[in-house]
Amino acid sequence: MRPGLATLAPALAPRLAPRLMRWLAAGALACAPLVPLAPLALLMPAATARAAAPAANANAAKSASPAACAWPAWIAFRSTLLSADGRVIDASTPRQVTVSEGQSYALFFALVANDRASFEKVLTWTENNLAQGDLATHLPAWIWGRRDIGEDGKPVAASAASGASSAAHAGEPQWGVIDSNPASDADLWIAYTLLEAGRLWNERRYTALGTVMARNIVREETAVLPGLGRTVLPGPVGFTIGKNGWRLNPSYVPLQVMRRFMLALSEAGEWKALLASSARLVNETAPKGYSPDWVEYHAKGGFAPDAQTHAESAYNAIRVYLWAGMLAGDDPLRASTLATFKPLADFVGAHGFPPERVDTTTGTPGPNEGNGGFSAAVAPYLAALGRSDLANAQADRSRTLAQKSPPGYYSSVLMLFGLGYLDGLYHFDAQGRVAPAWTSACPTPR
Repeated sequence: MRPGLATLAPALAPRLAPRLMRWLAAGALACAPLVPLAPLALLMPAATARAAAPAANANAAKSASPAACAWPAWIAFRSTLLSADGRVIDASTPRQVTVSEGQSYALFFALVANDRASFEKVLTWTENNLAQGDLATHLPAWIWGRRDIGEDGKPVAASAASGASSAAHAGEPQWGVIDSNPASDADLWIAYTLLEAGRLWNERRYTALGTVMARNIVREETAVLPGLGRTVLPGPVGFTIGKNGWRLNPSYVPLQVMRRFMLALSEAGEWKALLASSARLVNETAPKGYSPDWVEYHAKGGFAPDAQTHAESAYNAIRVYLWAGMLAGDDPLRASTLATFKPLADFVGAHGFPPERVDTTTGTPGPNEGNGGFSAAVAPYLAALGRSDLANAQADRSRTLAQKSPPGYYSSVLMLFGLGYLDGLYHFDAQGRVAPAWTSACPTPR
């Protein structure tokens, strides 16, 4: 290892908090090949770095920051689903859970909205509660919430409420991590958004942390699959089938996000392979034009329908069409990816709504209509095909349904992504970089 922060640690130990010392040891090992030696404050965990940064610098950064564009949907999301301390709450669940996916999306929306205060709150809560206080050395746990009750809302035995304090008063809610296994879709979005926040806000601390997380993702959440190459796994554990099989998720790998990692971390050759395997995962698992929620991959035989979910397309897969529709016009993978899902567009054109569920082995839709979030998710895809009539109709359907019944967490997320994109609040370029409207000119509010 080249001389770096790890060699400075002993001299700095008397002045550094124990948590920071642990971070330095791991962070220096993780990022030494990827980023140049940065000032110490840039590589601190978020909460520590804020405390260490001079107030004058913070005020200067705020004054230099461009104004935000009007985004009422983000304001509504922030006021109804984001707690004061920075966690996205899924109130539809008895355990009032927060998932790392929701935290990752909130970070992205805060960046698009140029809302640094919310960005910092979400980042700090995520680090302190999902990553054991240090995102540089721990990928975040995927779910947090009440541990004293089950998914059905009924009390669980004290031993099952892992980590519950024995000193807690009887009947008091016990909060904390429910499952510590990370989820790679969230981790990719967090690392990506940190890299983009570092670039757009000129904040090297975010760039450094995003780079370290990217290295941790490669080490903990990817594997070299025979015939497919290095591939993103849904998480570190629990996604293998026997000795030579794996469960994968096409919605976990937005191609613009993977391309950004490949170009931003070009010295790390793994990302080129990851983009290639992601493109195959997205395009080769939809033989009838509908993406599955989950898919199997076997060393002998390649992709196969997922036995657990019966190859169904539903609430995971709806994001595949969303990511495809937002690919830059000059992205090399755009044309082939748009063509893959044309049967979905044909269905929407014929019926006026996306299906909630589809049997991807036959291409047969179920009887139910997709909700307003589904319509918002497919609208950018329809627009990318040149079907602006269908795209506008689905955007209108999404807004109409939201007026009739307030959307929950997941539909709200899909609407922020899809309608925010159609309204011109952001787009992605051919390098996978996000371009928020506040960096150029704000669109006319709808």
